[in-house]
Amino acid sequence: MKRERFLCIALLLLLVGGHANAQLEKAVQQFLRPDSSTSTVTPKGNDSVRLKRMAEALDSARLSEATLRMEMELLKMKTYGGDSVKHALQKQRIDSLRKVTPGVPVVVEGDTLFYLYAKRGGLSPQERAQMTTLKIEELGKKFNLHPDSVYLDSTDIVTDVMYGNKVIISFTDQDGLWANCSRSELAAKERLVIVQKLQQLQETHGAWQMAKRILYFILVLVGQYLLFRGTNWLYRKLKLRINKLKDTRLKAISIQDYELLDTQKQVNLLIFLANIGRYIVMGLQLLITVPLLFAIFPQTKSLAYTIFSYIWNPTKSILLGIVEYIPNLFTIIVIYYAVRYLVRGLRYLAAEIESGRLKIHGFYPDWAVPTYHICRFMLYAFMLAMVYPYLPGSKSGVFQGISVFVGLIISLGSSTVIANVIAGMVITYMRAFKIGDRIKLNDTTGDVVEKTPLVTRIRTPKNELVTIPNSFIMSSHTVNYSASARDYGLIIHSEVTIGYDAPWRKVHQLLIDAARATPGVQAAPEPFVLETSLSDFYPVYQINAYVLEVDKLMQIYSDLHQNIQDKFNEAGVEIMSPHYMAMRDGNETTIPKNDGAPPKTTPPNPQTHDVNG
Repeated sequence: MKRERFLCIALLLLLVGGHANAQLEKAVQQFLRPDSSTSTVTPKGNDSVRLKRMAEALDSARLSEATLRMEMELLKMKTYGGDSVKHALQKQRIDSLRKVTPGVPVVVEGDTLFYLYAKRGGLSPQERAQMTTLKIEELGKKFNLHPDSVYLDSTDIVTDVMYGNKVIISFTDQDGLWANCSRSELAAKERLVIVQKLQQLQETHGAWQMAKRILYFILVLVGQYLLFRGTNWLYRKLKLRINKLKDTRLKAISIQDYELLDTQKQVNLLIFLANIGRYIVMGLQLLITVPLLFAIFPQTKSLAYTIFSYIWNPTKSILLGIVEYIPNLFTIIVIYYAVRYLVRGLRYLAAEIESGRLKIHGFYPDWAVPTYHICRFMLYAFMLAMVYPYLPGSKSGVFQGISVFVGLIISLGSSTVIANVIAGMVITYMRAFKIGDRIKLNDTTGDVVEKTPLVTRIRTPKNELVTIPNSFIMSSHTVNYSASARDYGLIIHSEVTIGYDAPWRKVHQLLIDAARATPGVQAAPEPFVLETSLSDFYPVYQINAYVLEVDKLMQIYSDLHQNIQDKFNEAGVEIMSPHYMAMRDGNETTIPKNDGAPPKTTPPNPQTHDVNG
């Protein structure tokens, strides 16, 4: 009974394992085999009993098998239904995430092969993509690579893309859901992509390709060497031709009497320019050759593009900037020429006013040129203000910051300069003096030789050139001798002191005669004498005379003083300043006797003592 029960259990287990019929046959044979624990001789009646029991066991096993199969089918249908619902939910979730989830590209040497979205075995999509890239690049650099040997290996969980015994990438059901296809279809499609890329890598990194690249590298180096040799040869030939031009075509360049460039200087200049041109050509050759050398090998190809971009991008930006700047350039040209012709019109008006052909009431001719310069400055400043928005880079923050910084420096450091400029303008319109006038500024006397917005220069009679800031002139008093001479004549004067014993009328006449005999003194109005004071010991006589030639004042004064001495010596009158001590003891007085005045009585006993000082 125990053996029958064991047989039934074994049959059920074997049925569950999927090999029920074969195992059932084996169990029957074992059941029929004689048992070692029983007797070797079995009665014939027992055999029929065993057969009957075996038939009953088989029937029971078949019934259990059918029941188990039914239960397994029900369980399978239930599991499949659950998987379908789970699969639908996953697909719905992935469809909602596909719009906002970017895929991670698998990039091999700049080419994007495919995208990964799902995790696998604890690895993020980024890590899976990075590992796949490294594996493909490692396979692509093998010399014995056979891209067609890539195959697929599928299990219940994943489908692997393999090369030999190495897994390139594994695809899961999640990857298939993201690609809207099954896992096997996705793996087959991406296998073709990987095979195609491996073929490209084989062509790039093969031994024959490497040999050809080395050959190209050597050829480029040899070509660059020959270009350098050719450039130097051309420079030497050009240098010889330039030296021959010295005696044939070159002539000295002169400006009036000044020889700006002789033939030797011209030869040196041309050789210098040729040398600069040689280095420029060699630099351009290097700019082309160096990126070309890097572009030969795939490992440095990206560096070649980088170096070339360093050259091309600035050049491209400059060219595009020039093209885009052409409309602004035309605007600047129009503004410049408009202001230029307006300045020309003002210059013509200034010349007409200065020459006296055009007269404006209240506007003096000597104001014309300074006013023209002021207006020209204002117009050019206005032109710069209009042109500024059209200048390249004017809208950039750096350009504006530099402009503000420069303006701040000028405003802080130019207070004195601005004061001198304003003072120069005020002096001009005050008409205090003009170029050529003889003026006296504090202790400086001389002729005005230059007037600028900042300073005024005066040349003294001793040929000393004095530079005076305009702000100093504004704060000082100025004597203009030339203006008085032009309008009504300048009065020069000189003083002498003669004793009371000389008749004053005679002294007057002698001084007037000396003034009339002086060159440069005007006859009309006539010279005149003023007695400026009556001191204790002598009167002070001042001779005044009119002159027009103020630039000869020193000579006129010298001649006047000489003539005074001559006239007084001829008349016997001493030019001295006596001091008197009077003792009234009957001595004579100092009153002149022949002065044309009536005689005067003197006190008794006068006494006079003359002391010459």
